[in-house]
Amino acid sequence: MRPSTIPLLLLAVLTFFVGLGRGAITDSDEAFYAEAAREMVESGDWLTPHYNYEARFQKPILYYWLTAATYAVTGAGEASARLWSAASGVGLVLLAAACGRRWFDESIGLVAGGIVATNFGYFAIARMALPDLPLAFLISLAIFAAFIATLDQERRPRRWVLLSALAMGLAFLMKGPVGVILPALVVVPIVLLERHALNLSTADVILGALVFLIVGVPWYAAMWAAHGTAYLESFFVGDNIERFATERFNDARPWWFYLPIIAGGLLPWTPLAVTCWIGPAWQFLTRRRDLGTLDLRLLLWASLPLLFYTVSVGKQPRYVLPVLPPLAVLLAGSLVERTREWRSLDGARVRPRPSGAIVVGGLTSGALLVGLGALLFRAQPLLINVADAFTLGGAAVTALAGVAVMIVALSPAWRATAGALAVAGAVSLVAFQFGALSGSGDDTVQQVARVVRAEGVGHEEVGSYRVFVRNLVFYTGLEQVDLITDEQLTGFLASPNRVVVVLPDQELRRYEAERGTTLRRLASWPYFNESGARLRTLLWPALARDVQTVVLVSNR
Repeated sequence: MRPSTIPLLLLAVLTFFVGLGRGAITDSDEAFYAEAAREMVESGDWLTPHYNYEARFQKPILYYWLTAATYAVTGAGEASARLWSAASGVGLVLLAAACGRRWFDESIGLVAGGIVATNFGYFAIARMALPDLPLAFLISLAIFAAFIATLDQERRPRRWVLLSALAMGLAFLMKGPVGVILPALVVVPIVLLERHALNLSTADVILGALVFLIVGVPWYAAMWAAHGTAYLESFFVGDNIERFATERFNDARPWWFYLPIIAGGLLPWTPLAVTCWIGPAWQFLTRRRDLGTLDLRLLLWASLPLLFYTVSVGKQPRYVLPVLPPLAVLLAGSLVERTREWRSLDGARVRPRPSGAIVVGGLTSGALLVGLGALLFRAQPLLINVADAFTLGGAAVTALAGVAVMIVALSPAWRATAGALAVAGAVSLVAFQFGALSGSGDDTVQQVARVVRAEGVGHEEVGSYRVFVRNLVFYTGLEQVDLITDEQLTGFLASPNRVVVVLPDQELRRYEAERGTTLRRLASWPYFNESGARLRTLLWPALARDVQTVVLVSNR
């Protein structure tokens, strides 16, 4: 193991694994994967995913398999559900470091890995049971291995061809055609642009194709054999073509939709990226600077997937996760270039003068961390499942970390700004995890589930109405009826058998007033949906608006 790998692994473990099991499975897409994997183990059906005890055709199988296999060993739980997402974050750190080290030098690799380990975007997704970060890792691995095989004049390219094909096969099994489209979209134009003589034999290409087919295709064939064309049409047409080209899944979003997503995902490094890149970008636009071959390769690696998703209709924030590793290597190169010593003609070491780009960027990044600590402090009344001491401590640690970065940026040790920001980012992210996103006790959904499963309640049919529509089933292990309209709620409550429903208190009061009825209240809990929080929530927290009461009721 290289010495530089150790600090990167420590950073990655801090940001991706510490407190991974704290915080309930959220009432979002995360619940689909966590629960479907649990049902896979429960039913023993490892071919067809099921969610809420119904076949789920929306996504391929690999993330379900990985999580279900983990459940089989450790039992179903939050950390087990998120394990492979967090592990993929570590993989992306090591991959970015390898890329920077191979194409540039050890220093750039170290800084690039540190950027990937401590950005807000990867931190947020690595702590959710979602296939998006594993997909980003597999796509990045496929691209990097393909570049080595085709452009780096590798003496034995076959192993890199096979690695790239394996990564694409797994990506295809993770989330479908995008696992092949994005690597091809990046690699083919760059290979044509650089015009290298490909050192690949026909056997290399054939073997690579066989590896992809063996890994990526058999499960789809088995699903076709078991379900006919229903799955293929649902996934390839509905979940891919229609998601890309129509407004079926979301309204059309503006062309610039991903720009703030990338800027936010790269935080707290975004200010440094702006200050370090604005000058070279202007010089390039005014034709006073040319792009090097490797810089152009990384720029196209980041921009071509961005362009692909920009022209799509079904834009979703998580789709652009694969663009961050090449951006991290580019930023690492800019930072190292401005801080590197050089030797004069007489052989003496010369230290560079303080870089305004790094000093200003470091000050801004540190100020952002201070601001994040202040926002966490303001949000304390909303965090009903987190002890006040954890929230206040997390706010203080985050603010102090930002102050430390600002001090380093202004000091004679300004060249250590990137390292200071990496450490401060890791510490702040862990503080945010413990101070805002997770408490030491049960979250509201777990408290609800415990009552649902209690004696005298657990055998009834369970319904959800506009709250816990996805994650409650994970904690109860009971089939759940998702009630969307008042008419559906009325029909459910009209059952001749006793049924229970969880719903927001304000919806219950409205429903009872409009229908002239009174339902039996079994229990109630305060509830703050952290995953649904927006910047407005942190800037102007209001208990009456942001914390609701959820109620468990029965029809008799």
